[in-house]
Amino acid sequence: MSTTAVRSPAEFEEQLQRYLYERLEEGRAVRVGEKEVSEQAAIVARYADLFSRDQLRALRDEEERAVEDRREWLYRLRKTCESGLIAAELAEKDDELENEILAARVEFKGEELPLRSALARLSVISDYADRDELGERYRRRSADFNEQRLELLRAYEELEADLTEEPDAVARTEEEKQISLRDLEHVLARLLGPDREELPSSAHMGYIRRLSPLDSTYTKERATDVCLATLSALGFDLAADRNIRLDLDDRPQKSPRACVIASDPPHVVHLITRAQGGLHDYQAFLHEAGHALHYAGVDPNLPYTFRRLSRDHALTEIYSYICEAITREPAWHAEYFGLSDEEASTNAEATIFLEALLFKRYTAKLQFELDFWSSFDEAGLTSEDYSQRLTAATGIRYPSDGHLADMDAGFYSADYLRAWIRHAQLRAYLVDEVGEDWWRSAKTGELLRSLFAEGTRPSSEEIAGRLGFEPYDTAPLSSELSH
Repeated sequence: MSTTAVRSPAEFEEQLQRYLYERLEEGRAVRVGEKEVSEQAAIVARYADLFSRDQLRALRDEEERAVEDRREWLYRLRKTCESGLIAAELAEKDDELENEILAARVEFKGEELPLRSALARLSVISDYADRDELGERYRRRSADFNEQRLELLRAYEELEADLTEEPDAVARTEEEKQISLRDLEHVLARLLGPDREELPSSAHMGYIRRLSPLDSTYTKERATDVCLATLSALGFDLAADRNIRLDLDDRPQKSPRACVIASDPPHVVHLITRAQGGLHDYQAFLHEAGHALHYAGVDPNLPYTFRRLSRDHALTEIYSYICEAITREPAWHAEYFGLSDEEASTNAEATIFLEALLFKRYTAKLQFELDFWSSFDEAGLTSEDYSQRLTAATGIRYPSDGHLADMDAGFYSADYLRAWIRHAQLRAYLVDEVGEDWWRSAKTGELLRSLFAEGTRPSSEEIAGRLGFEPYDTAPLSSELSH
C-alpha cells in the first residue's frame, strides 16, 4: 500500500508554485477564449501527491509552533493545502460545469451567441428593447445551470467545513480575513442611508456602466494609448515592463470582465481586457493595471507565499482602485480628451455616480451573502432576498435566479468594499502629501512602488494604520461619493 510523502513547508511551497502556475495559466487560456474546453482536472491529477490530510496536519503542527512572519507564511500554505484537497475532490465537476457553460448558446436576431459574447453584446446595444430581449434570453440560459452551481456550492461547503473543523461559513471567512463581516456591513449600511425603488432590469447594467452616450469621446481605439500615458505620468512604463503581458484582443469566448492573472509574480503577470468602447474601457484598463503593477513590482526575493498567496484580495484591490480613481479627476478628462472645464467636470461626476451605484450594489451583495451563508441549508435555485436587496440598493431590477451566477468565492464582496474604503483613505493621504495633482505625479508612483514591493504580506487594515486612519473610517469615501 503506497503512501503520499509529507513534504517540508519549503518543499511544499516549491511544488505548490508549479501547481498554481499551471492552474492559473489554464484558467487564463479558457477565460481569454484561447481554449474552449477547461482541463483543470488533468492538472490536479498530475499533482495528486502534493495534497493530503497528512500534509495538512504537518503544516498545521508547524504553524502552531511558529511565531510572527513564519507563522503567517505557514498559515497561508496550510490554507492553500486545504484548497488543494478540495480541488482534488471537485475539479472534474468544476470542469464539467465550466465546459457546459462555454458550450451554451443563446439565439438573438439570427445569431447563435456564446454566453460570454451575449454578455459583452449587452454593453454595446443602443436599443433599449433589444437589450431587454437579449438580457432575458441570457438570464434564462444562465439560470439553466443553477442546479449544478448550487450542487457545487454544497460540495465545497461540506469539504471546507470538514477540513477546517469550522461549520460556519461566515466564521471561517472572518477568521481568514481577520475582520468582522457583520461590523463591516453595519458600517456600510450607516454610510449609505435608505434604499431606492425599482427601475429597469439588470440587463441594462453593462450599458449604463459603459457610459455609452459618451462613447464618441472615449473611443475604443484610444483607450490603450491614453491609459499608458496616464500611468507614465506616475512613473510607470507598463508597455516596457517585461513582467506584464498584455492581452487586449477580442475573441468570441473571451470573458468581457477584465482581469489580471498573476501566474508567477513578479515574472509572469497577465493583464487582460476586452475593449468595447466607452469610458469603462479606460477605467477597466487602469483598474487592472493597478493589479498588474502590484504583482509585477513585488520584491522577487520574497518567499513565493508572500509574492502570490494572500488571506484575501482586499490589499491588491486598493492599488487597482487608486489607479481607476484617476478617471474621477476632472483634469484627467480635460487633459486627455480636450474637454472644457465644464464638460470635464460633468463627465467626472458621471463616474462618481457610477462608483456610488456599484458601491451600493456590493454592499447589498455582502448583506445577501451573509444571510445566504448563515442559512445555507435553506439555499435554493432562486432567492427573493437577492433580488430585493440588490434592486432596492441600485434602482435596477435584479432577477431572483441570478444569485448563484453572481456569487464570487470567499466573500470577495467584502474585499471590494474594504478596498473602496481604503483607496479613498489613500487618495486623501496622497492629496495631503503630494497635492491635488497626485494622479499625475511621479511622487505618487514612488510611494506605490514601495507598497508593491511588499507583495501580499500586509493586510488592508495594516495599510490603513500607515496612512493614519482607522480601518473603518469612511469619511474620505463618504466625501468622494457625495461630491
